[in-house]
Amino acid sequence: MPKAESKILLLPGRVLFITSLFYLLLGCFSFFFDVVFLIWLLTGAGLVSFILIDSVLLILLGDRLRAEREIPSSLAQGEPVRVKLLIHNTGRPFLPSPIRLYDLHPDTMSAAVFPAVIAGHDRKILKDSGVLDFEYNLLPNERGRWIFSGIEFMLGSPMRLWRLRVTHNVISRGRTYPNFKQMAQGTELKGKPEKGEIRQIRKRGQGLEFESLRDYQDGDSIRLIDWRATSRNRRLDGRPKLIVRNYQEEQDQQILFIVDSGYRLPDVQFDSALGAMLLLSYVALKHGDAVAAASFGARDLWIPPRKGMSAYNGLMNGLYDLHSAPVPSSPFAALENALSRLHRRSFIILISNFREEDGESLEWILPRIKRRHLLLMVSFREGEAESLAFPDTSAETSVLRTPALRTEEEILETAAAFSYLANRRRLYRKWEHSGLLVLETSPQHISSALINRYLSIKRSGKL
Repeated sequence: MPKAESKILLLPGRVLFITSLFYLLLGCFSFFFDVVFLIWLLTGAGLVSFILIDSVLLILLGDRLRAEREIPSSLAQGEPVRVKLLIHNTGRPFLPSPIRLYDLHPDTMSAAVFPAVIAGHDRKILKDSGVLDFEYNLLPNERGRWIFSGIEFMLGSPMRLWRLRVTHNVISRGRTYPNFKQMAQGTELKGKPEKGEIRQIRKRGQGLEFESLRDYQDGDSIRLIDWRATSRNRRLDGRPKLIVRNYQEEQDQQILFIVDSGYRLPDVQFDSALGAMLLLSYVALKHGDAVAAASFGARDLWIPPRKGMSAYNGLMNGLYDLHSAPVPSSPFAALENALSRLHRRSFIILISNFREEDGESLEWILPRIKRRHLLLMVSFREGEAESLAFPDTSAETSVLRTPALRTEEEILETAAAFSYLANRRRLYRKWEHSGLLVLETSPQHISSALINRYLSIKRSGKL
C-alpha cells in the first residue's frame, strides 16, 4: 500500500516551557550576582544544545508510523459503529515515546476515547509484529455526508522538550442514514392507536382486489359467497359446497409524500416527519404501491414514483441528507408543482404545520386536487400553544392556579393561544367538510398515525 501523505508540526513541550521559566528566573538573579550570571551563560549554552539535539532526534523518529482506518461507508443515525485503526511500524528501530493517537472524526459524530495513549505493551506489539489494532465505538448523531480528515499522532521527544504532531492524510467518506433498523422494527408494532401504536384494521370487502376462491369457513360474510362457483361444486353427499371470494388490498397505487423543509417544521418535528415518511414508504412498497417523494422550502426535491423494494434504497439516498432551515415555504407552490408532475390518481400526503392563513392561500388549488387525487393534510400539534391555552391542565404545574391569582399578562397569553388553536381547528374542520383528509398529531406518534390512516384508506377503497 502506498504511503499516505502526512503533515508535520513541531510544538514545544511542557518540559521545555518549565525549563525556560526556570532559566528566566535564573537570568533575573544573575542581574544582581556576577557568579550567577556566569552560571546563567553556561547553562544557556548547554540548554540550547540539548534543545536542538532533542528536536532533531524527534524529527528523525517521527517518520516511523503509518495508519489505516476501517469503517463502513453507510451508517445509521444513533446506532454505534465499531471503527478499527491499524497502526503500522515501518520497520525502523526505535520509536518515539510517548505516543498519543487521535482519529479526526467529523463533528457530527461523537467518541469519548481520545487521546489514546500507546503504552509500553502496545509499543512492544508494534516492535514485534509491526501492526497494532486499535478499536473504538463511534456514535453518528446527525444525518448526511461525513468525512474523516485524517489520523493524528502526537509524539514526544526523548527528553520531553518537544512534541511532534504528525497528521496522516487518511481520508474516509460515507453517509449517515436515518435509523432504518428501528424503522423496520416499527412496522411490526401492534396495539392501541391512542398510544401511538399500529392497529389492525379489519378488511371490509370494499375497494379490494379479487385474489382467489376458497372454501367457506365459519365467520365468513354471506356477501363473499360466489354462488356461481358454489353451484359447480358438490360435497360427497351431493349437497352444495360453499365457495367464497378471497380479497386482498388493491395494489399498483401511487403514494406521494411532500414534506415542508422550511421554517414551519423545526429540527425535531422535521426529523420525525422524515422518519414517518420512510417508514410508511417501506409499508407502502411492501403492499405493492409506487412511492414518490418531494420537499419544498429549504430544498426543492423531487423523487419520481417507483415500485418494488429496490425503490426504498432510492428514497433513502435521496432523503438521508435532507434538513429543515428557517426559510419561507409555500404549500401552494408545492401542490402546484405536484399537479404538473402527477399523471395518474395518487394519494398525496402533505406534511407541514398549517395555520389559519393557509386557508386563503390554498383555497384555489385544493378543489383541483380533490377532483383528481386524494389529499391528506398532516400537521403537528402546537404543544407550547396548548400549554398556554390550558394552563390549569398542564403537567408542568403541580398547583392549580385560579383565574383570580393570574396576572393580566398571563390571561392575555392564554386568550391569544386559545384563539390561535381555535382558528386552526376551524380551518381543519372546514377542510374535512370539503372532502379533504386532515391529520393532526404529535412528533412522537406521527409514524403510527400515518400508517393507520394509510391502511384505513387503502382498505376502504377511497383511493
